[in-house]
Amino acid sequence: MLVSLTKVMENAIKEGYAVGAFNVCNLESVMAIIQAAEETGKGVILNYAQVHSPLIGMELIVPIMLDFAKKATVPVCVHLDHGSSIETCIKAIQLGFTSVMIDASGNDYEANAAETAEVVRLAHSVGVTVEAELGHIFSSNIGVGESSSKVETSDNCGDVEDIYTDPDMAKDFVERTGVDALAIAFGTSHGIYTKKPVLDLDRITAIKKKIDIPFVMHGGSGLSKEEFQTAIRNGVRKINYYTYMTLEGGRAVKEAMDKIKKDDNIFFHDIPLIAIEAMKQNVIDAINIFSLK
Repeated sequence: MLVSLTKVMENAIKEGYAVGAFNVCNLESVMAIIQAAEETGKGVILNYAQVHSPLIGMELIVPIMLDFAKKATVPVCVHLDHGSSIETCIKAIQLGFTSVMIDASGNDYEANAAETAEVVRLAHSVGVTVEAELGHIFSSNIGVGESSSKVETSDNCGDVEDIYTDPDMAKDFVERTGVDALAIAFGTSHGIYTKKPVLDLDRITAIKKKIDIPFVMHGGSGLSKEEFQTAIRNGVRKINYYTYMTLEGGRAVKEAMDKIKKDDNIFFHDIPLIAIEAMKQNVIDAINIFSLK
């Protein structure tokens, strides 16, 4: 069933676990995620990340996401991930998204708060929930590594405190914007990890003491089960997950192709089925971890 972000996290908030938010960029990933959700009996969030527009346009994938969500036997939220502007969020709402993320974290604090507040105003007027980001969550090759207390990027270095979410600032931000969920920075990174990140898991607890809304973990791929579950126990209620899901699909296809003999026939329609099954199993594993199993 198609629901809002608040609704899909309802049980997670009551019972203290996190809902998986899985990025989709084709039909196969939608199928894998919904199958995994129905097999586990857990609600999920189908994310469409704006960065994936070169793979498939929002207008093409959203009707598929909505159709699967409506027919699912579990709650499913259809969510815009890392929307870069008010205009993108409006477009997503018009296409039928039940939740949007406005990511203005690259702006200064005042601009981030102002842009987020405007998206909240517009989205809430039509019953759509809003996520925002405070702090900075980098890609894994420019993230925070254990070798340094500095933020190592391709072009600059800065103090960790400059990028991790400040608890007092988070309180002010939520009060000023009215967001439904907040993506917080505590050391995770997007993509494939090139080095182990330094996590400040206690920061989640410190922020939770200031504000009582669901926190979102971005860039969680590659963390241990214990790190995921400590973050969840400290207050994370939504976890974005993509990289290792799609890697599993790719690896499964590669392994299957490696086993094919030179003269064997290869039917293309069989290849996506291999990827779907592998991604489904990976999503099931992730859902179980996020459910504290």
